[in-house]
Amino acid sequence: MRTERGLSRLVGFSDGVVAIAITLLVLPLVTAATQVDVDAGTFLVENAYQLLVLVLSFAVIGRFWIAHHQLYENVIAYKPSLLWATLLWLLTIVFLPFPTQLLATADRDSRITYGLYIGTMVLTALAALLQQWIVVRNPDLQNPEVRGTLDVASYATIAGALIVCLLLAVLVPGVGLLSLLLLFVSGPIESLIRRKQRKKP
Repeated sequence: MRTERGLSRLVGFSDGVVAIAITLLVLPLVTAATQVDVDAGTFLVENAYQLLVLVLSFAVIGRFWIAHHQLYENVIAYKPSLLWATLLWLLTIVFLPFPTQLLATADRDSRITYGLYIGTMVLTALAALLQQWIVVRNPDLQNPEVRGTLDVASYATIAGALIVCLLLAVLVPGVGLLSLLLLFVSGPIESLIRRKQRKKP
């Protein structure tokens, strides 16, 4: 088991990588803005879809970071498996700006592009689930105040919902990003799972 100082460095490194990845989202628009000679209104209209995808990806990365932050609020130490799971999670985070740009500039009806975009989110969710599973399986990594109360329900629900989103986007023509609306039902599903767990003796 590693020290508290090492854990702080791990969390700090993770925050820095996420900050860089979320900043990379806007760079293509910044570059495009320096190469046009139209007014701001016209530029915004012409790049409205790219702005929409940027905001969506910003929200996605932000939501993943919030979940990561909440997890590590309950962690007091780490082990090599948790370190490698975190690096895997960070790899998917830094990769997301690439399919974001593809989605904004390439063929918007390409199911391959949608698959790459949502598939990256699936990998991020699975890497987050792996981190949570490692923490749950190792009570010595947990803050004594929450020891024995953590589970993987929320992470498993989000990962499952994203897998369904991916299948819909790739297999059903015309669905595309609309499949992500399914994520709005992940909360109620998680609540249902928790109610059933509380009913168990």
